[in-house]
Amino acid sequence: MKTASVAIALLLAVCLAALLAACGGGEDEGPTSAASNIAFHSDRDGNYEVYVMNADGSGQTNLTGNPAIDAYPAWSPDGSRIAFHSDRDGNYEIYVMNADGSGQTNVTNNPALDGTPAWSPDGTRIAFVSFRDGNTEVYVMNADGSGQTNLTGSPADDATPAWSPDGSTIAFMSGRDGNHQVYVMDTDGSGQTNLTNSAAGDSSPAWSPDGTRIAFTSSRDGNGEVYVMNADGSGAARLTDDPFADDAFDWSPDGARIVFTSKRDGNLEVYVMNADGSGQTRLTDNPTDDMAPAWSP
Repeated sequence: MKTASVAIALLLAVCLAALLAACGGGEDEGPTSAASNIAFHSDRDGNYEVYVMNADGSGQTNLTGNPAIDAYPAWSPDGSRIAFHSDRDGNYEIYVMNADGSGQTNVTNNPALDGTPAWSPDGTRIAFVSFRDGNTEVYVMNADGSGQTNLTGSPADDATPAWSPDGSTIAFMSGRDGNHQVYVMDTDGSGQTNLTNSAAGDSSPAWSPDGTRIAFTSSRDGNGEVYVMNADGSGAARLTDDPFADDAFDWSPDGARIVFTSKRDGNLEVYVMNADGSGQTRLTDNPTDDMAPAWSP
């Protein structure tokens, strides 16, 4: 059971608590501008690779091109680099590359499993999840990989860190209450506070650019749906309502849209919607899985 927990909470290699989704678009000449790009991972080439596309789904381009698993991209705040996790060195590590896919560098270099990176708003640090202490914990390190520090220190699994836009707090998912809930903590690991308290699982927190709201995924209505709540956990409202799993991932830089994944078309695809849940549109359209979208700054 611990192996399954690690695969779900740390690597999210295929899905987290079965809450994932789908979207469509074609492969053509590549993205046209970094300011409007969405990174994601896809197994359309036989294994998971990190891709990038324009915000309308055009220009889908493989950035990593490696026979190992490369997944869960995260943009640096200036849009010049992408962090991701890869098992190309025998176990999952955090890598950083330039936005064009060049300069892929292992920054964790640890025999334990490390995954799901998230940059601090000032670009100096990266939060990530590691299994090095016997269960998944949220860690933080300098952007060059130095100073790796356990922030959560809980006997339960903690995962999916997300920095608040002002850099003062980190939202994350924890199983310490018996099922997955969204928590928030100070960036030194203090003040760990439960924001959601549903009987079903809540996961995948993502801050709005102004820091007032958090999108997340919940199965409280019977299957995975995208919700949004105020930053203090109040006012939770469902944005998607589909019989297949939908999973929150990221906001557009202006806060007007949310990119997410859905399985409503038979496999995981990347979708986009307005921040109020209207205008749900598929961006990818591939017979394999496309997932974990991240909007460039």
